[in-house]
Amino acid sequence: MLTLVILYPAMEIDLKRYIRDIPDFPSPGILFRDITPLLKEPKVFRHVADLFTEEIRSDKIDAIVSIESRGFLFGAPLAYQLGVPLIPVRKPGKLPAAHTSIEYSLEYGTSQLDIHNDALQSDQRVVIVDDLLATGGTAVAAAQLVEVLGAKVERLMFLLELAGLDGREKLRNYRVTSLISYD
Repeated sequence: MLTLVILYPAMEIDLKRYIRDIPDFPSPGILFRDITPLLKEPKVFRHVADLFTEEIRSDKIDAIVSIESRGFLFGAPLAYQLGVPLIPVRKPGKLPAAHTSIEYSLEYGTSQLDIHNDALQSDQRVVIVDDLLATGGTAVAAAQLVEVLGAKVERLMFLLELAGLDGREKLRNYRVTSLISYD
C-alpha cells in the first residue's frame, strides 16, 4: 500500500468557492454547477484528491470504479494514491472488448453504461467515484454493473451532491460520501 505524502500544510478550504453557478445551462431553468474553477487550482484539486483518499484509506479497497467522464477526473488520482486499479464505466460504444451494459432512466429519458467483463473479479471491494450525485440514476446503474460482475460496492463518493433531488435515497443501501452539498 502506498503512503500519502502531503506536500503542503494541512488546510481547510471552502470548496464551494471554487464551484461556478451557470444559470439556464444546459437548458432553461437548470442551474449548472461548474467544477472547472476547482480543477484549475492545483492546491484545491490536490486537496479534494487528498480528502477522498483519507476518507477511504482504511476501507481496504481493491479498485476504484469511475463514471464517464468527469468521474475520471477524481477517480484517477484516487486510484493512483491508493495504488489500486482504475476501472472505467463508459457510455455506449466506448469499450472495445467484451462488456456488460445496463440501461437506466434519467429525468429526461434513458441512457446506458458499460463495463468490461474482465474489469473486476468476484468479491473485489470497490469505491465508485463521480463528480455529481443528482437523482442517483447513474450511480445506481454503475453499482448494478459492479454487482453483476460479482464485486462489492464498498462506498460511492462524489464531489457535489444536489440534495434536493433525493439521489441519496436511491443509494440508501450503500455508504455515500459527498464533499459538497447543495440543497
